[in-house]
Amino acid sequence: MNVVRRGNAKIKLLPVSCFLLLVFFSESVFAQQEIKDSARTHSSSKAILYSAVLPGAGQAYNKKYWKIPIIYAGFGALIYSISYNQKNYTGYKEAYIQRTDGDVETVDSYPKYSTDNLKSLFEYYRRNRDLSYILTGTLYILNILDAYVDAELFYFDVSDNLSLHSSPFILNSLAGDKIGGISFRLVF
Repeated sequence: MNVVRRGNAKIKLLPVSCFLLLVFFSESVFAQQEIKDSARTHSSSKAILYSAVLPGAGQAYNKKYWKIPIIYAGFGALIYSISYNQKNYTGYKEAYIQRTDGDVETVDSYPKYSTDNLKSLFEYYRRNRDLSYILTGTLYILNILDAYVDAELFYFDVSDNLSLHSSPFILNSLAGDKIGGISFRLVF
């Protein structure tokens, strides 16, 4: 270790020189550049409006075309589920009503099922139909939310260049007193 003597005091050069290098040569490196508000023409309110009027239109406005088939596949599956469950619900409910109406001349369409089975079947399909409606509404809201988030992050730089900021600082003890050491930190 290099030591310089000045009178009776010894000065250690390595820690002092490291500290001076950190203080005077610490700099910030930024990968992202700010885009002025006047240059921003992409509107999140337009994306919300487009997605609310026509699901997937907000994603097209945000140039996220790959999401549109996913949205329509989800809506197609849920509409099919609503249709399927509604058809079975009405069929089993009508059979239950016909069996419990007391009319002897009524033809039973499901003779192999008991009355309790018919009731549980039409309740099952009603519950699934209602759940499909709820999921369709949820998908519609998520479609709008996705368009909003994509519009807000439209100008966000996702390049491989990361920001790095280096600075010296002094550690504090738990009691709040200064510790006599010098530290160096890197912040990404």
